[in-house]
Amino acid sequence: MTEEKPYPEERGGLVGLVAAIFNLLHRFPHWLLALVFRIGVGGVFWKSGLTKVVTTESGSWPILPPTLGGSTVSLFENVYAVPLLAPAFAAHMASYIELLMPVLLLFGLGSRFAAAMLLGMTLVIEIFVFPLDYLSHLLWAGPLIYILCYGPGALSLDYFIARKFFAPKD
Repeated sequence: MTEEKPYPEERGGLVGLVAAIFNLLHRFPHWLLALVFRIGVGGVFWKSGLTKVVTTESGSWPILPPTLGGSTVSLFENVYAVPLLAPAFAAHMASYIELLMPVLLLFGLGSRFAAAMLLGMTLVIEIFVFPLDYLSHLLWAGPLIYILCYGPGALSLDYFIARKFFAPKD
């Protein structure tokens, strides 16, 4: 079995060295790239979700449902102003998505669904909330599109479930 090398290294010199480096990078494991994307983009949304929930007297935040402070709902009334949704509903929906989808991404469970949900949220934020912040939104969308298209990788619950239940029978 021969190893695939998409860049010919036969030319030697600088061109051959660059081709060899590109061939080496081509072998970078998908599972590691997907894991970094899942943790990175999930962390962005997780941190945002944490800012929306109110802590309890003991200092810990409630698991579910998120208890939203008046400032969060006010933020959705005055700053975010997503059309067609009541501010309180939009605030709760955003909080649930931002706190649940990153957990799914972290464990690689329902990863494509979680990525699609967060990508949809990113599009809503880009179109209705902060349309001039497209560079940040592209940084979120890139990893989400990658996960949506190529899956969460071998280090995920999705992978193990697929191997257990959808692997061809011998």
